[in-house]
Amino acid sequence: MALSPDLAVLMVGVAARQAASPTALAQARLPRIHASDPFTPTHGAFNVAVWEMVEFSGDWRKA
Repeated sequence: MALSPDLAVLMVGVAARQAASPTALAQARLPRIHASDPFTPTHGAFNVAVWEMVEFSGDWRKA
């Protein structure tokens, strides 16, 4: 199913405004987290239970 051109343009506009938001610009200036950081979770996810639910709840990417 293809999206209508108007909806696609709207989505691109929303994404552009979000990328230019003060929050996004501030987060872009934050340093990258390295695996050697003692506060980095070993599993790589902030919330393991939510990650497992999303990752293993079927093929959600095709929905």
